[in-house]
Amino acid sequence: MSRGVEIELGLEGSYERVVTPEMTLAHIEPSWPAVFSTPAMVAMMEFASSRAILPVLPEGSLQVGVRVEVDHLKAVPIGTTVIAVSRLAEIDGRRLIFEAEVRSGADLLGRGRIFHRLVPHSRFAAIAAGKHASR
Repeated sequence: MSRGVEIELGLEGSYERVVTPEMTLAHIEPSWPAVFSTPAMVAMMEFASSRAILPVLPEGSLQVGVRVEVDHLKAVPIGTTVIAVSRLAEIDGRRLIFEAEVRSGADLLGRGRIFHRLVPHSRFAAIAAGKHASR
């Protein structure tokens, strides 16, 4: 049961951050440059995608990431403001496909497709609870 609004194509979400040292390649490996990393960019795309449909998620469900296709096009340093914008482009049953971009001003830093699946929260929690932490 939805919260009154249906999940529909075109829903958009965004996520804005200022690049911090933890979001850079140098955080992963100190000998690498202190520029916005691909993992940080993908995380921002995921957050923007989640925000796109969070207000209309069916009650008792959540969305989980299942696939990412991303091109990282340009590097930017610490202190740069970056924004991810994601738009719901396809719905195939429980599978949602988002088209996402990350920009800094007029510069396109990255683009890609983010794939999510709607799952019952209780089922996901049960599966996660059955997993043992790695030692």
